Amino acid sequence: MTELNTPNAKTVLIDQPTLRFMLSHPLHVIALGFGSGLSPFAPGTFGTLFAWASFRALDSYLPPSVLLLLILLGFVIGIVAIEKCGTALGEIDHGGIVWDEIIPFWGVLWILAQVMGDNLLWQGIAFALFRLFDITKPWPARYYDRKVKNGYGVMMDDVIAALYTAITLTVILVIVYLGSHL
Repeated sequence: MTELNTPNAKTVLIDQPTLRFMLSHPLHVIALGFGSGLSPFAPGTFGTLFAWASFRALDSYLPPSVLLLLILLGFVIGIVAIEKCGTALGEIDHGGIVWDEIIPFWGVLWILAQVMGDNLLWQGIAFALFRLFDITKPWPARYYDRKVKNGYGVMMDDVIAALYTAITLTVILVIVYLGSHL
């Protein structure tokens, strides 16, 4: 482990956040996706799965306008939470931080719900596309990932992955629609 100097003590980089670390601050709970980011294997995928499950639960109880407001508020809170948690972990874009997957994927699912309703097949396609774009980081997501080392940059690379997902879903839906009406 690498040590970082702080004013009164030495802090170590945390390779794998623990439940104790997560519960040490409310913003850590948010940034670590309510525990989904604690997975030692593919935390981003687990965070996105948590996003899918939690969106489905929220969508069944909240009207679309309230859910959209929650997504926008989650983006702003996420910037602060990621900054706090990433600093405490010693790495601003630590793999365990998954709020940046959750909120943008909620946005994709919100848009999809407005167009397709509660459709598990299209949600699954959205999940696969979002993970693909989150992992490959097409421009300008790669710019934010490499150059903007703060909570905003961490959130934005996944927002861009979500935009690529929404655009790709739109193209697929148009092709499917046109194909079924020829």
